[in-house]
Formats: sequence, C-alpha cells, structure tokens
Amino acid sequence: MYNKHIVTLIFLALGLHIGVAQDDEKDLGTETVTVTKAYTPTVSDAFKIKSVPNLNDSIVLQKKPITYSIFSVPVASTFTPSKGTASKVEKLPPPQLFNSYASFGAGNYGNVLGEFYTSRTINRDENFDVGFNHLSSRGGIKGVELNNTFYDTNLDASYAKRDRDLDWGAAIGLQHQLYNWYGIPEGEFSETELNGIDERQNYFMGEASAHINVEDAFLKRADIKYRRFFDALSSGENRAIFNTNFEFPMNEEAFAVKVKVDYVGGTFANDGYNPTINSAPINYSNLQAGINPSLKMLRDDLSLNLGVNLVYGMDLENSESNFYIYPAVTASYRLLDESVIAYGGVTGELKQNSYYDFVEANPFVSPTLTIAPTDSQYNAYVGFKGQLLPNLSYNLKGSYAAENRKPLFILNPQENSRNDDNGYFLGNSFQVFYDDIKTLGIFGELNVDVNRNFTLGVNAEVYDYNTETGNPAWNLPNLKASLFMDYQIGEKWFMGANLFYVGERDDFSSELTSGSANPQPGIDTPITLEGYFDANAHVGYRFNDQLSFFIKGANLSNNEYQRWTNFQVQGIQVLGGATYKFDF
Repeated sequence: MYNKHIVTLIFLALGLHIGVAQDDEKDLGTETVTVTKAYTPTVSDAFKIKSVPNLNDSIVLQKKPITYSIFSVPVASTFTPSKGTASKVEKLPPPQLFNSYASFGAGNYGNVLGEFYTSRTINRDENFDVGFNHLSSRGGIKGVELNNTFYDTNLDASYAKRDRDLDWGAAIGLQHQLYNWYGIPEGEFSETELNGIDERQNYFMGEASAHINVEDAFLKRADIKYRRFFDALSSGENRAIFNTNFEFPMNEEAFAVKVKVDYVGGTFANDGYNPTINSAPINYSNLQAGINPSLKMLRDDLSLNLGVNLVYGMDLENSESNFYIYPAVTASYRLLDESVIAYGGVTGELKQNSYYDFVEANPFVSPTLTIAPTDSQYNAYVGFKGQLLPNLSYNLKGSYAAENRKPLFILNPQENSRNDDNGYFLGNSFQVFYDDIKTLGIFGELNVDVNRNFTLGVNAEVYDYNTETGNPAWNLPNLKASLFMDYQIGEKWFMGANLFYVGERDDFSSELTSGSANPQPGIDTPITLEGYFDANAHVGYRFNDQLSFFIKGANLSNNEYQRWTNFQVQGIQVLGGATYKFDF
C-alpha cells in the first residue's frame, strides 16, 4: 500500500516538470495573483501506538514459575568467639548509721570531757532524743591563790512527732555549773585571810519547752519556754517566753504577724555593798508584749520585708511602763547572679536581759545585779555577699547601732567592811553597768572550700564606741578576728583548728574604805587588758566505723592572758580520748 503512494508521487512530479518545460517555449504573459486568505495550517490528531500490543495469536506463551532452593554445606571453622561480659560497677557499701555514741577524754589540769547522745525512733513519725555532756577541770592555774576548779554539766531530752500537715515536740533541759571567784590580786591577802574566803559559786538551771509547726494554715509556728535559774547564794529567776507566727498569702506577697510575750522576774537575796547583810534584797520583774506585722515581697532578684516592731514594756516591780516603736525593714538584691548580692536593713528591739544571760556571758558576776531591758533603738546595716569563685564566698557588712541601757561588765570594788564569808566582794567579781552607746562596726568574712575534704574560713570585726557617759565601753574589744579550718586527711585521719584574737579592753578597779555607817568610795584605778591570741586544734583517727580516737589542744600558744580582770586562764591544755558509736 505504501509502495502505491510512492509511485503516484513520482508520476506527479514528472508531469509538473514536463508542463513547466512546455511553458518555456510559449510566452503566456504576466498575471497578478491576489491571496485573499492567509494560510492556516492545522494539525490532525495523532494516534499513540500501544506499548504492549494485543496479541491475537491462538497460542500464548505462559511464564513458567521458578522455584529456588539453597543447598547448605557445613564448613569447618576453628574460630571460637569469646563470650561478652558486662563490666561491673563497684558498689560502695551504704554507710552504717548508729543511733548512739559515747565519748570520753582526759588531759592535763585534771580536765575531763564526757559526752553521750542517743536518738531513739519510736515509729516512722516519732522519735526521742537524750543528750548528756560534761566538762570539768581541777584548776591549777599558775599564780592563782584561790581554788579555780570548774565544771559544766548538761542533760537534755526531747520528743518530736511528725504528721502530714504539722509537727510538734517538747523538750526539757537541766544544767549545773560550778565556778570560783578566784580573781584576786596576787599577794594582796594573807594565808589566814585566804583560808576564810568562800570563793565557790554554783548555778542551777531547769527548763521546759514545746513547739508546733503547721503546714497550709495561717498559723505557721508557736512555741513556749519556761526556765528556772538559781544559784547557791539564794538568787533565783523565772523566765517565760511565748512566740507565735501567722502568715497570710496575698497574691505574690505575704503578710506576716509575729506575736511575742516575754516575762522575767527574780530576786537577789544579797543587797550589794553594805555593811549589814541582806538588809535590802534586790527584786526585779519585767514583762514585754510585742507584735511585729510585716509585708514580704519576692521578685526575680529582689527580696523585701517591710515591717514594724511594736512593744509594750512594763517594769512590774516599780509600776512603770513604756511603749516602743522599732523599725523592722530588711532587703536583699541580686546584682550579679550569685557573685554580688546586696543586702541591708534597719531593725530594733526591746531586748530582755536576765541573770541567766549575764552568767552565760560572764560566769564571774556577783549575785547583786540590777536587771533591766536594753532599748535597742535601731541597728542599721548594709553589706555585700556572694560567690567570687565556685569555692570562694565572701561577706562584707557595715553597721551603725544605737542602744540605751546597754549592759557592760565592770569590776566590783574591793570592800573590806563586809563581815560575811561570801567570797565575791574582794574585787574579784563583776557588776553590770548600763550606758547609752552608739556603735559603728565593720565586718568581713571569707570562706574557701579548697575541695570536699578541706575548708578554710577567716573573719574580722572592728568596732568604734561612743558612750553617753564619756567612759570607755567597759570590757568591749575594738577588734575581734578568727580563723577556722577543717581537713579530712584520707579515709582515716581528720583534723581541725580554730585561731582567734581579741583586742584590748578597758576596766577599772576601786576600793571602798570603811566608815561608821556606810563604806565610802575610794580612788579608781584604770586598767587596760591586753589583747590576746588563742590557738585551738584537734586531730583524730577513725579505727573503724564505730571507734575513733582524738586529741584536742587549747591555748597552744601558751598565752596566759586574762579574759576578765585578774582572771587568768590555763596555759597549754592537751586532752585525749575516744568516741564509740553503737546502737542502743
């Protein structure tokens, strides 16, 4: 069919060629042809050839299925893979905890140390603790003519119970202290006079307390304490303190109210410096009732506490009362994360003084004191603290305080007109002198954690006093500094040290001359107590989990200084002993 079309096209081409050749021989003239319609070509539809043509053959070949099979042939091999084993993590045995320990030590000067403590778990919510400690010395201070033994014994017991929303507990404590007024000038009295002096003083204390802490309630905490304190010379004191704390959430702030009631009252059977004995005992009775509302605000870097301390103070013995208003504002601001934190505040209080507190500060006071509260008008301070390095922290603070009736210890005068055998009127005891003082102070502290086994700290305080009477701030130092260190030497050995320095202090001595009716004051002699340095250290060895041995040293610089006028301390003191832990 295709061949027929090709032949026809060839004949047409030949015919055209012949026609053109004939026209060349005859002139047909010129004609004009006008095209009235443009050429518009069209494209006819194309038909796609199927990729898989339909087969009309009567015989169609079918694909034969092919099956595969694997012929396994075992191959001998000498390779033997080793079995994998998981690496073991070395387990540290849990530390064995004991609920009790006992410690005993002895050293020169006849020093004896004894301690015992046990914590008994009644059940998962209740526990009972008992503690006992004793420290005593046979004295033997060089150059001291009177007996200078002392001992201090404490016994404490407490019970605590924890519930889901609160915890509460109660505690009792007993204490017995023995001291001697041995601070008389050397060579001042004859042997006969010394034998007639009864320089011993005993103090006894018993207290009971209870507390409760509450979660998810307006009442957060409440506690109460009662203490009875008395001595061997018929002096006695009662103290009762009640505290409670309420807190009310207010959006992002919290409104808190603290309430305090504080009572102290007692009697000194001895009437101070008078020829007749016990003619006018000293009685005192002071009651305080205070409320401290405050608003606590916490922001990202700011913590602010705005409050006021309102106190009503009553002198029940003299039927006098006063109302006091004190500031109670504190704040802290994080300037540079943990590196620099600024803090400051202005606070004040009516501080309740007591015979017990004075004995704790100076055990050589006479049982003839005047007890009155201290009006701490304000204590303004500002400081910076933080972490200079991950293992180095610091604290710097400056303060300025104004206090009325601040108690100062001064030496009692020597009174030769007394005819009793009490041994505290020979210029060897201290009385309390109240003065109005303004104090400017600077405090600095550095703490270094060299590693988890070694810590080191140092601090210093500098004070400047301005008294209303123009007298020195009796027995208050202008400089105090200390350094402490703890070092865990390996697994068995440990040690620590505490070094401190106290600057000069001022005091004076006087003598009362005998008269027909009353003794008359004599000439006052100013006394300047030199500053002193004291070094204490301890070293210990853990024999096993239960038994360890220790050696403690005190006043290692052998500085025979006077903490109080005429009261020289012991020289180098070395005490060794052992501590044993057990279950009881």
